[in-house]
Amino acid sequence: MQHYVYALKSKNKNYIYVGLTSDLEDRIKRHNDGRERTTKFYRPFTLIHVELADNNIQARIFEKYFKSGYGKETLREIASTVGMAELADLPAGRQARTLICNIMCML
Repeated sequence: MQHYVYALKSKNKNYIYVGLTSDLEDRIKRHNDGRERTTKFYRPFTLIHVELADNNIQARIFEKYFKSGYGKETLREIASTVGMAELADLPAGRQARTLICNIMCML
């Protein structure tokens, strides 16, 4: 089973959320619909990064890194890169599929 470690950036506030899931599209929708207590006050979100992991242990390692100071700095750099404006205009499900396709092409 594939696990995804993902990073969401609030469109309205200076806030980046990092989480992990096995159903990325549904999870992003839950965040943007306000069904997650930790993120409901920061929505709407843009997906800025996804890491694919083969197992839960590897996913937790990725998640722990991206929640660290170094990892958050990496995510801030990613969020400021050129081309995010086009991605931000896509619906959340399309964002997830676009980033997953980009990641799969790099493998």
